[in-house]
Amino acid sequence: MKEKEIERLHLLKEEEIKLYENNINYICGIDEAGRGPLAGPVVVGAVILPKDSFIEGVNDSKKISEKKREKIYEQIIESAISYSVGIVDQKTIDEINILNATKLGVKIALEGLKQRPDVIMVDALNNMDTLGIPYISVVKGDAKNYSIAAASIIAKVTRDRIMKEWDEIYPIYGFAKHKGYGTAEHIRIIKENGPCILHRKSFIKNFSK
Repeated sequence: MKEKEIERLHLLKEEEIKLYENNINYICGIDEAGRGPLAGPVVVGAVILPKDSFIEGVNDSKKISEKKREKIYEQIIESAISYSVGIVDQKTIDEINILNATKLGVKIALEGLKQRPDVIMVDALNNMDTLGIPYISVVKGDAKNYSIAAASIIAKVTRDRIMKEWDEIYPIYGFAKHKGYGTAEHIRIIKENGPCILHRKSFIKNFSK
């Protein structure tokens, strides 16, 4: 690993190192993927990594190519003490809104962990059920914090795989390409063909058939 990358990872872990020095053993990073798309679930990733974890390339998932994300994802889950995902479908998003659906995803992801964390580091969320576990909310945490960045990769890769599976069922919409986001092509297809069951009704009401 190059010296520059080692320095970058140490910077990402700066806050976590301080926590470890204060007898915190298990830090859980949490982040989501899919708050903005017109279709599909919101997915929350939760991961507890070893104290000495330094995986090359860990970063905000949006800054990493799909091929590289897949590779880093495998390294994360292989080395994790525990990891989990919380998946909340489009119907629930329509019923309780995307913010509450994301918070529900956090709870589901935490419930799926085999190791209870001592503290949670989450990307810009507050006022949620963390099962009594204290949390630190970090604005733009996926770009500032190692564990949150790792969680963002878990969430993004998981969600992308889900959308690729849906693409095989509804190939007309191109989910494998845009992953449900509101690209011009995706909006055009919805206008021409109407939505499918994967679309969030509350997100497409202004331009659906």
